[in-house]
Amino acid sequence: MATKKVTVTIPEDLLDEIRAEAAERGLSAYVAEALRFKRDRDRLRELSDWLQEEHGSLTEAERTAAFEELEELDAEHERRRAAGTHGAGEAA
Repeated sequence: MATKKVTVTIPEDLLDEIRAEAAERGLSAYVAEALRFKRDRDRLRELSDWLQEEHGSLTEAERTAAFEELEELDAEHERRRAAGTHGAGEAA
């Protein structure tokens, strides 16, 4: 996958925390993963909003089921990250 170098401004205290947590993976891999995660959540929110417009609000049971599925997806994401299969950005 092609990459491109960019410059961003991050609060110093946050950068220190991220560097400490991302040590082995590298800062670029950590940031790429975080951006993908945010992008995916934004897309999910857009889909959710559209579905509510088209079909009405969720029932409490539907909402509970959706949050349970999200928790499962987050757990799988964490398992993959811990196993070192977290995708692009490793070269950083």
